[in-house]
Amino acid sequence: MAAVLEVIAGSYEQITFGYRVKTDDKKWTAKVNFTHHSHTASISAVAASERFVATGSKDETIQLYDMKKRTEHGALLHHDGTITCLEFYGSSHLLSGGEDGLVCVWSTKKWECLKSIKAHKGSVTSLSVHPSGKLALTVGTDKTLRTWNLITGRSAFIKNIKQNAHIIKWSPDGDKYVAVVNNKVDVYSLETASVTGMITNPTRISSLAFLNNSILAIAADDEVVRIRDLAKERWLCEFKAHETRVKAVDSFMMDDYCVMVTASNDGFIKMWKLYLKEELELPTLLGEVDTSARLTCLAVWKPSSVPSPVVSEQPASKATTSEEIAQEVSKSKRVRVAEEVILEDESKPKKKKKDAGI
Repeated sequence: MAAVLEVIAGSYEQITFGYRVKTDDKKWTAKVNFTHHSHTASISAVAASERFVATGSKDETIQLYDMKKRTEHGALLHHDGTITCLEFYGSSHLLSGGEDGLVCVWSTKKWECLKSIKAHKGSVTSLSVHPSGKLALTVGTDKTLRTWNLITGRSAFIKNIKQNAHIIKWSPDGDKYVAVVNNKVDVYSLETASVTGMITNPTRISSLAFLNNSILAIAADDEVVRIRDLAKERWLCEFKAHETRVKAVDSFMMDDYCVMVTASNDGFIKMWKLYLKEELELPTLLGEVDTSARLTCLAVWKPSSVPSPVVSEQPASKATTSEEIAQEVSKSKRVRVAEEVILEDESKPKKKKKDAGI
């Protein structure tokens, strides 16, 4: 049985493209399933959950598309400035970051902004939620890397990295994370919050994706995608993916191989097959589609692979150091993002109404 799969891409032309991918043939084909033109400026970020696709733009709005009903679902208006990053946690929450320095936590039930955090003095350039749902990392133009306790909604600790990082990402197992500054990648350990490895790419990095917990695919301001083994600290392979610079890369596992999806300024979305073996071979092209647009960002909608978070019954963490946070994260499995924060924020309006009536 063929997998249900859609590739979502945003563009400079303000349009979001959704392509249904047919995977049951040797050569994959992609057909337009929807186009969403609700932004009035170029699209800067896209994220997908089991039910929704969210896009952020320079027009300061987050637009929602309902993948079940195949209709526009409205806009989220809270940020002042470009929406720089979006990430779903499971199907229950969306986190957004913007030029205004805010990180917002949204509930997907009623699309309420449950928490608005002034995360950075400058813009928030990137954010990433830990697989457990307990932590988030953000980087910004104030040259800091910040760790957030999502149970309390407060900053856990701040690291001055002395440069403006533009990408931050957790590994799938959550034991490490990577921060990108221009063409350099620093690999951090969760336990020590210190740099355990460094990667230098020939050109400025535009996007990266973990293919598994130790193998990283790096796209940059050229037409090449490079693959790095973090554990062995060596390059595994590189290949020409597009005719112009690669703007975005994403990945997912399918059967016994990894699928990489790349998007470029040349308008093409390409899907690549890669076996993650000891001796890595060059990826083979599964299929491609020409959008005829200048693509800016990419997400894969694959509902069968979306995990269902469970609510933690543990009390809120009081960890304040990297070692304590690592211990807290290791204590339990997946939790719902900002559960205590949600309960706290939902109770506040009730209190205000009661006071107003006295």
